[in-house]
Amino acid sequence: MIPITQNVIYEGRVQGVGFRYCAKEVAKGYEVTGWIKNLPSGTVEMAVKGEEKEVREFIAAIANSEVAKHIKKTTISEHSNQVDKFNNFRIVT
Repeated sequence: MIPITQNVIYEGRVQGVGFRYCAKEVAKGYEVTGWIKNLPSGTVEMAVKGEEKEVREFIAAIANSEVAKHIKKTTISEHSNQVDKFNNFRIVT
């Protein structure tokens, strides 16, 4: 299968609640690579790459995790292939 790369923007009270750390822990259960970071706007951006099923299940797992109550809106779009350089999922600044 061909890997897909998705860009995800999370809006709500997603900074200062351990959101990025939770996503990093959730990622350990999936074969995905990429990054997650806080944006100055108060949102969190994530780029994730992997087999389509893995990526979709990973995003769904975040939506069902302990930090899900802080998410008010999730926007998912295709992402440029800039996550190729990562061999794991990490928090970036």
